Amino acid sequence: MNETSNIVPLRQPDEIDDPLTNILRAGARQLLAQAVEAEVETFLATVKDLKLADGRARVVRHGYGPVRTIQTDIGPVDVARAKIRNRGAAGDGERIRFSWRSCRCGHGGPEV
Repeated sequence: MNETSNIVPLRQPDEIDDPLTNILRAGARQLLAQAVEAEVETFLATVKDLKLADGRARVVRHGYGPVRTIQTDIGPVDVARAKIRNRGAAGDGERIRFSWRSCRCGHGGPEV
């Protein structure tokens, strides 16, 4: 039995099937990724002179953390979080932490 139906599927509130919105989300994802990378590079530049006893850099990049979802005006956007490693934290007791607040304003520095 092949009947035509008058039932129309309704769009779900969390689903957006619009090509323009998809382009905007991709642009937002790329913009956020560039902002995160710029902040990490700025932070690493502020601590580049800190060295370990063997001459290696004390603070280095350490890959990426889990992807986090950031809510934007055009919907949720997934962004990878860069990880930073402080190699000298265990030996000298002075810990350096990366804070997004310290880099975002452009005049902050590492938290010790």
